[in-house]
Amino acid sequence: MQKTKEQAETAHQYLEDISKKMESVFDRHLPPETEIPQNLHKAMRYSMFAGGKRLRPALVTAAFDMFGGKGDSVWYAASALEMFHTFSLIHDDLPCIDNDDFRRGKPTAHKQFGEGTAVLAGDALCILAFELMAKTGNAKAIEILARHLGTYGMIGGEITDIESEGKTVTIEMVDYIHYHKTAALIEASLIVGARLAGANETDLSVIQKFGRTIGLAFQVVDDILDIISTTEALGKDAGSDIEKKKATYPSVIGLEASREKAQALYRESIQVLDTLPQNTDILRAIAAFIITRVN
Repeated sequence: MQKTKEQAETAHQYLEDISKKMESVFDRHLPPETEIPQNLHKAMRYSMFAGGKRLRPALVTAAFDMFGGKGDSVWYAASALEMFHTFSLIHDDLPCIDNDDFRRGKPTAHKQFGEGTAVLAGDALCILAFELMAKTGNAKAIEILARHLGTYGMIGGEITDIESEGKTVTIEMVDYIHYHKTAALIEASLIVGARLAGANETDLSVIQKFGRTIGLAFQVVDDILDIISTTEALGKDAGSDIEKKKATYPSVIGLEASREKAQALYRESIQVLDTLPQNTDILRAIAAFIITRVN
């Protein structure tokens, strides 16, 4: 337990360092508010600079470094991954989907700028992210990201999540939703970083499995925190899963079994890393952070 705590602190510092770096990267990659259409650009920047863990950029850079990546292409990818994530959050928060008022302790984009602007800001971030990915010059990485974002990935998970609200679902269905709506983009972040670094297919397969397990663990912990935490601590509306009758682990197997599931996924992720010859300390630390986080 002490080792896990120490690893989580290491990850916290790594995430802080990446966050500071990404602030300047985002500023370069995002259109300035002074350019037409100003309000749309303002909404894009508002959402991108609203804070957050910057987990996906951290995973891109960690995998890139671990496999010996060289050059600056990783920063295009890191920026793109956070844009994809932010676009999904903007749309999730809309009244037609989750109808949330707060995100990262601030009013959601549609509350701040109106629904139409929020929709278009999310769209614009998604498109800009693909433009940045094109600058990496790696077509396979772009293909992988598109697959993990589309109907076979995040968007497929989101629609299934919406359609499952208020219904009795199986644990297999919860697994499907959680993998696709959350774990898929976390998995893709690692694969993209590794692929840009030139990792071989065997190592890519391993890093993909690691991404899947920690991605699922991340969402299981999210389910738990929605029940046991507060809106102030989370920076978003707590208790919303219960209110909307979402398909979650606690709703299907209970809170304690959900905690055990998260721990089992964490242990599995560490076992996966044991098969890699590279230095996996940062990824182990991030896994520990995911399982012990409080928001």
